[in-house]
Amino acid sequence: AFVNSLSAIITRVLFILVALVAVWRVTFVKEDPFYWLLTLLFVPLVAEMIITLKWREGQDYKWFSPTIFLFLISIIPSIWILELHHQDNKSLDIKSQEGLPILTYEWQGSTVCQNSWILALHQIVLILVIIGKWILPLGGGVSRDQLSQLLLIFVGTAADILEFTSETKDDIQNRPQLVYVILAVWTWSMLQFPCHLCGHNEAADEGIREDSLWSKHSTDLWSIVETLFIQDGPFLVVRLTLMIYFGVFHQMLIFFSFKNFLVIILSVYRLFVLYLDFRSSSHSSSD
Repeated sequence: AFVNSLSAIITRVLFILVALVAVWRVTFVKEDPFYWLLTLLFVPLVAEMIITLKWREGQDYKWFSPTIFLFLISIIPSIWILELHHQDNKSLDIKSQEGLPILTYEWQGSTVCQNSWILALHQIVLILVIIGKWILPLGGGVSRDQLSQLLLIFVGTAADILEFTSETKDDIQNRPQLVYVILAVWTWSMLQFPCHLCGHNEAADEGIREDSLWSKHSTDLWSIVETLFIQDGPFLVVRLTLMIYFGVFHQMLIFFSFKNFLVIILSVYRLFVLYLDFRSSSHSSSD
């Protein structure tokens, strides 16, 4: 119980420290102490820690992690503000400093610094979510094997999300309206991390009779749903919009669009295979 409580506290302290750094960066670039009010978003995370320590001895939940969800709630608004501020400044500075090489050089240095901070926050959030899930005490009914599978899924998911945000933002020069779309898709994709639906097989874990496709292949079906509607599906829509509507074409954009399309097609094929397997097993059982 002591080790569980210590692990739970350390994880949440790390979450709060990173979110605090993000809030500090917002107040620094906006030059307005009003943004320190973003720290109020830490209150639910602290309250959740107290409740979890008191009633669950620090243990996480099986299907959903309130800790990771509240951490994302506390830091995502800061990243939105930094991204939008950076895009606004970039558009204004490019227009106002045209023909002034020295000022333009200074602006480029400032832009690199802001880019580095934003990219670092994106990277730290993704890494910390994975490490935090690893450190958090296991929820009831979750084995080490299931946790290892979930962490491997998280690593692949984090790599895809980071690639999407870092590569796609470079393609929206002079298109500030697309920043909102990309940030919305990024926020939507981050909601995968609090959910642990792809790491468990409900039928196997709870001894449920496998008399339906869902109960027999719940893990695979959740993975397909996440691929189609939370990650590769939305990513492909954004990239196709860039290519078809805005006429942006380059090698990496085409490659990752094809990669998203291929993953979607393979997921649909996997769904078809699971259905045929379930239908075949059902016929065998009835015979």
